[in-house]
Amino acid sequence: MKICLTGDSILFRQLNSRTDPGLSPLFDMIRACDVSFTNLELVPNDFIGDPALDMGGTHFGASSRVLDELKEAGFDLFAAATNHSLDYSISGLRKTLDELNRRNLRHAGIGLHLEDARRPTYFTHPTGTVSMLSCTSTFARGQEAAMQTSVMQGRPGINPLRYSTMHHVSADEMTSLKEIYRKLGLQRVKDDKIQLGFAFPAPDGVLAFENLNFQVGQETKVTTTLNPTDTQALHRWIAEARMVSDTVILSIHAHESGYNASGELDVEIPADFLVTAARQAIDAGADIVACHGPHLLRGLEIHNGKPIFYSLGNFIGQNELVERLPIESYMANRVSPDLTPHQLYKARSNNDVKGFPAETRFWETIMPIGTYHNGKLQSLEIHPVTLGLGQAAHRRGMPSLAHGEEGRKILEKFAALSTPFGTGFQKSGTEDDPVLLWRATA
Repeated sequence: MKICLTGDSILFRQLNSRTDPGLSPLFDMIRACDVSFTNLELVPNDFIGDPALDMGGTHFGASSRVLDELKEAGFDLFAAATNHSLDYSISGLRKTLDELNRRNLRHAGIGLHLEDARRPTYFTHPTGTVSMLSCTSTFARGQEAAMQTSVMQGRPGINPLRYSTMHHVSADEMTSLKEIYRKLGLQRVKDDKIQLGFAFPAPDGVLAFENLNFQVGQETKVTTTLNPTDTQALHRWIAEARMVSDTVILSIHAHESGYNASGELDVEIPADFLVTAARQAIDAGADIVACHGPHLLRGLEIHNGKPIFYSLGNFIGQNELVERLPIESYMANRVSPDLTPHQLYKARSNNDVKGFPAETRFWETIMPIGTYHNGKLQSLEIHPVTLGLGQAAHRRGMPSLAHGEEGRKILEKFAALSTPFGTGFQKSGTEDDPVLLWRATA
């Protein structure tokens, strides 16, 4: 069995995956695989629904026809839990579910209640059955699905992978924070809420400064810890999928960053909780962990013979081509609502000199193809992909195989990001069409 993985698909126009000679070689490879996966980083709602106040950065509403384009491109599994899933609130989510189900597209990560969002989806091919679960750690409060009870219906939403954050500071820094907290009157407000039953005291040694928790530590840094309830539920459904499929894929949408070797927060490094979640998912029965979210590449770890991609980056990156934007997008970017959508994007990027259009790493990615035999990974082919930075906004964002020096640079970057996880590769392919190859040891 051959399984193809891709990162974020942000598509708003025709893909032409069969007829565009620049794109078709890549998509022919996707269609040639037995199962192909992508992350649905948009809301195919035909702009139906109520624009959310808290959105994922841009309201990614889209025509539902993009689902037909992605199906034609060869994708079989669609991860749907992202920070954009509720850009158009619950009403937009319901429309998304309707469009996915009407086309019988295999998806996971969103649902009409929490257990619905947690459940895996299944795709059966003559070579075997692949299951997929989808969750996200990046979302606004209230976007997570809620569980049904005996007396109340659940809430539609995403499958959450929650985590707690602790800000470690020195003893002197903690003393200063406590004094600031007291002088601002926040301690008195907190005490009143506790007395009325609307809040709980912080654990011993922890200062709950509004929504931030502080604790004395050996160094000033942030640590993250998985939510045990979400983790247990995730493992429960992984175990279910393990019993009734040959290969289990877990999709995690996560923007959160960790610390690099210099002790600085680095967007190319996964957060501590994400590394823990991915490894535990493998131990619980998952065969592949495919992460995405920060719109750039992170490294590959082989954990117990199974791959963890900490971020697959953007695969299709048409985030500048949203046709309609609500007033909240204009307010968030501090521009006049008289601007057209693309004028807004030009203003946000200062005419392409900052943000996504100004950084190459948001426009370079990889496409892994894994070969499995009897459910075990035999090899990984890592193909370099470029999204065409430097072209006009309506042309860039489309993926194609990267050739020659461009392809080698992308693969070298990915190999370097994977080195801290102990992952090594063999060079393969040709000078013009380079490939990285990982093989399982006997």
